[in-house]
Amino acid sequence: MSFASACPCGSGRPYPQCCGPLHTGATLAETPARLMRSRYSAFARRDADYLLRTWHPRTRPTELDLDDDTEWTELEIHDATGDEVEFTARYRTPRGDGAMTERSRFARRGGRWFYVDGDVR
Repeated sequence: MSFASACPCGSGRPYPQCCGPLHTGATLAETPARLMRSRYSAFARRDADYLLRTWHPRTRPTELDLDDDTEWTELEIHDATGDEVEFTARYRTPRGDGAMTERSRFARRGGRWFYVDGDVR
């Protein structure tokens, strides 16, 4: 995936004008939905550092091992209300295509949004 290609989050904007500045720390996500999109892009780009930085300290794992065999192909946000976002993420693996739907919870701390946890459906 080239740096200037379309952002994996599905916004239709180039990555450097979309999730790129969040991944580098140049800007912060203003809403839980924006953080969700940027985290999806980080999964697609295998950016474990960003995922850990945006995970709430109370629930953050000590390390994150991203599967090189998973290609994240599409993000669909169903609902973004308050501090929760419900989405479906589609992916492709050598074993076939799949999807996961999750209702994620976010919390604001020190002026920044963090992913707390989620319920996979």
